[in-house]
Amino acid sequence: MKLSTKGTYGMKAILDLALHSDGNPVAIKSIAERQNISENYLEQLFAILRKSGLLQSIRGAQGGYILAKNPGKITAGLILRILEGSLAPVHCVEENKPAACNRSENCITKYVWAEIRDKIYDVVDSITLADLVEEYNKQESDKDFMYHI
Repeated sequence: MKLSTKGTYGMKAILDLALHSDGNPVAIKSIAERQNISENYLEQLFAILRKSGLLQSIRGAQGGYILAKNPGKITAGLILRILEGSLAPVHCVEENKPAACNRSENCITKYVWAEIRDKIYDVVDSITLADLVEEYNKQESDKDFMYHI
């Protein structure tokens, strides 16, 4: 499985939003600058995330975007499914619309693909946006220590 820029940039941008919002709207321009992502592309991604109910847009001079849900309720899996669709490694084990195959009933490798899909979902569904914020803050605080030998 390989993620597109939709998934990778979307994850970076929504994490940036969670890190910098403090309950206040964050301008898409500032996220685009910090993450080195095209502002136009970010607008497209945020439109998808807004329509899905993960983000809210606030109009006006002090406007921008805020999370529509608690970061502890937003998983990496949810974000990736919204932006990428299925994360299954092959079409025949996609959860919503598996591709028909004339060998499907006798396909032993289908078991492997389903196991891979399930393990991917186990991982991405266990990591929340709050977990990522906590990990980011932990890494940033570790940079403040000076070690002398």
